[in-house]
Amino acid sequence: MNELLSGLNGGSVPSLELIYLITLVALLPSIVIMMTSFTRTIIILSFTRTAMGVQQTPPNMVLVGISIFLTLYIMNPTLTRINEEAYKPYKNGTITQEQCIDRMSAEMKEFMLRNTESATLSRFVEMSKTELQGDARDYPLTVVTPAFMTSELKRGFMAGLLIYLPFLLIDIVVSTTLMAMGMMMLPPAMVSMPFKLLLFVTVDGWGLLFSSIVRSFN
Repeated sequence: MNELLSGLNGGSVPSLELIYLITLVALLPSIVIMMTSFTRTIIILSFTRTAMGVQQTPPNMVLVGISIFLTLYIMNPTLTRINEEAYKPYKNGTITQEQCIDRMSAEMKEFMLRNTESATLSRFVEMSKTELQGDARDYPLTVVTPAFMTSELKRGFMAGLLIYLPFLLIDIVVSTTLMAMGMMMLPPAMVSMPFKLLLFVTVDGWGLLFSSIVRSFN
């Protein structure tokens, strides 16, 4: 008790709180990215660009910007509830800071659980040796977050595989045709790229891709 009082008088506790705050602010972008729809979105967009063979078009900055705004669109219901149930009451002084953080965490946890495979969640619960709960919302964020991240990576790569298949088919057809014509010196990628772009533009690829990404989240 005396040590705690001396720490308060000496100012060491506020200094520790400042260090924790700075650390949290530094890690906040990564935490937010991994707890939202950003990861799956950027993976799918990156696979799409690679499958079309257009190298750096659109540039990485454009893909990140698209992913951010799609994430805001997808997360809007969750962010609205956080604002109404956590931020505004805390701003008005009706709840404490701890209650505000708990409500924010609960809303984020609910979003992540809706988009986490039950088998993946069970695997992380088992590995962490956490006591089984009747309601998945009772599990801590340290268990829910890695399970959500794993599910997002899996679904992102599955979507990328499905996007790759039609473009791969075009590459195979073009490559086989060029070999049959004896034009082995002509790079197949140079010939197949216009056909892949034509296919993508004809079916309104970006519109279909964006709507599919949005609808894939619960």
